[in-house]
Formats: sequence, structure tokens, C-alpha cells
Amino acid sequence: MNKSEVENKADFSLIRYAQCWEDADILLEALAIKEGATCLSIASAGDNALAMLTRNPAKVIALDLSQAQLECVALRVAAYRHLDHEELLELIGSSHSSRRKTLMEKCRPSLKADTISFWQSRMEDVEKYGIGGAGKFEHYFRIFKDYVHPLVHSRKITEELLQDKPQENRHTFYERHWNTWRWKLMLNIFFSRHVMGKHGRDKAFFDYVEGSVPAHVERRTRYAMSDLNPAENPYLQWIFTGRHTTALPCALRKENFDLIRDNLDRLEWRLQSVEDFTASGEKTDAFNLSDIFEYMSEDAYEALYRNLLDSANSGARFAYWNMMVPRFAPQSLQNRVIQKTELAEKLFKEDKAFFYSRFVVEEAI
Repeated sequence: MNKSEVENKADFSLIRYAQCWEDADILLEALAIKEGATCLSIASAGDNALAMLTRNPAKVIALDLSQAQLECVALRVAAYRHLDHEELLELIGSSHSSRRKTLMEKCRPSLKADTISFWQSRMEDVEKYGIGGAGKFEHYFRIFKDYVHPLVHSRKITEELLQDKPQENRHTFYERHWNTWRWKLMLNIFFSRHVMGKHGRDKAFFDYVEGSVPAHVERRTRYAMSDLNPAENPYLQWIFTGRHTTALPCALRKENFDLIRDNLDRLEWRLQSVEDFTASGEKTDAFNLSDIFEYMSEDAYEALYRNLLDSANSGARFAYWNMMVPRFAPQSLQNRVIQKTELAEKLFKEDKAFFYSRFVVEEAI
């Protein structure tokens, strides 16, 4: 059994991410999934693996090192099977609800006993926040929303940030009303490596990070709040309101609901490392690799990338993110890939999940 490097460092017993914080819109365009393709996806909470079903692949294989993350996938699949679209949004937490416990009961016929037990032990969080708010990362943002950010900006200013307005007006608003000394101070404290490592991402995820985390967060939030439109950004909306107000991620949009439901049987999820998958001999046409290389030494990610190429069909696409650790096809393997740099840069400018510093798209020769 091939262990991932980060498997020995981080705690995978809890829900780390109760929703995917990566933009499936740019992911799908990058992967260019063809009908009948076999796809590999990091599972996380399952949203982006489900979004991949909208392209009618033959199979999407969702892998994760965490059983807790796979329980998120299992419940989402059951929710698509047994709920209508509005009920799904209530259960996720995208919209307000007073009946999430009842909605969970409707999902039970498709859930295993272990999954039911897992979610019953988290029912208080589900009822309050939805299943999309039940993770460590979401709890971190809830602390920010409820206790930290109110010390920086008023509710009126926050509501104005999220309103639809022209780009020029967004830039003016950011500079005049948002980018205050309190905002800058808060970024340096709350989004420091220490605080994020303790309350948000696992501290092991920063092992190979260089540079200032708050400075990175400041650059990317400025971009998301002024160059991009917050009224069209579900990730920004959840951070500041705890739900989705005027925008939804790809997998939760009404126009995708029936297509995902019809293709649910094409999704399988496994408690398995990517390293083990590459040793299985299975071949793949599209790889959603999230930001897994971020947590690996250069030797480890080069070895894994070589194995991924061996698992790829000709023309297979790789899509993944860098946050603060630069990772792309290693120099020794450049002759086996085509760098889709122009496409990646175009899509990165559209990336609504604004935490990352780079989006990488590569194609196997």
C-alpha cells in the first residue's frame, strides 16, 4: 500500500472541508471532459466530483484519504437521489431551513448504517448550518463572520460589498470603504500561518509554504472583491453570510440538478491514496488533482506525477491549483506533457475560489 506523504502528518478523522472551495466552472473547462471518459477526482466534500457528472463521463472515481470526507460524498449522493432542488439547497446550507433533520431522514434509504451514525453525531451542526457548514474550514470562516469581521466592517458595508455593480465602482468601493487599517490588521492576525493552521487548514499543509500568508490573502481578496464580481461569487458570499445569496457553485445550480441525478451511478468513491490508484493499472482521461502537490516535497510530487502520467490515456488533462507552493510538471517530465499555459492563465483570471495563486492545466502526450 502506497501512502501519501501528507497522510503521515495531518489528521484526517474529522470533516476538514464540508464543501469544495475550488471553482468547478474553471475546472470543467480545463479538463474538457469528453462523453464516455473516465475521470479521477480528489473527493473533498464531493461537489466537484458531482459537477464532473454534468459532462456525461462513463465514470468519475473520487478518492480521499479521509473517511469523513467520503461520508460527505455519500450524503450528497443520497440528497440528489431523494430531495428536490430546493430541499438540496436547504440541506447543504445554501438557503435558510428549519427542517434539515427531516430532510436528512428522507436521505436515509440510500445511506449505510455507518454514514447515518456519522451524521447523527453531527446533527446539531447540520441543523444550524447545513451539511456544507459542518467542517473545520467552514467553522474557521464562521468565527471570522460572527466574531472577527464585525469588528472591521459594519453589516451595511458588507451588504454593499456583495451587491452587483460595475467593475470601476467595485474598485472605488474597495479603496474608499473596504481597505481600511482595521481590515489590514485583521488580515495579518486572523489569516496568519499560525491561526489558519490551528483553526482552518491543518498546520502540516504549510510545510512547504514560503512567503507571507496574510500578504497572499490580501492580494487574492482584493482581486475577488474588485476585479471579479462578488454578486456572482458563491464562495465569497458563504464566507460573509454563511450561505449562498445570489450565486451557487456549479453542482448546486438548478440547471445541473437533473443531469447530476441521472448520472449518479457513474460516480464511485474510495478511501484510497492517489499513489495507490496509480499502482492499480487503471487508465484515466481527466484528473482533478485539487492542490495535492502543495503538501509534498519536490521528490514526492515528482514521483507521483510520473506515476500519474503512466496512468493517463493519451490526451488526458491534468488540472490542479497552487496556493503558495509552486508546483507544475517537473522538469524531468516536461517531454511527456503539453503545458496549457494560455488556457490556465485565462481560467485563473475567472477563478471565483480566490485563495489560490495559480491554476495549472497540462495534457499528457
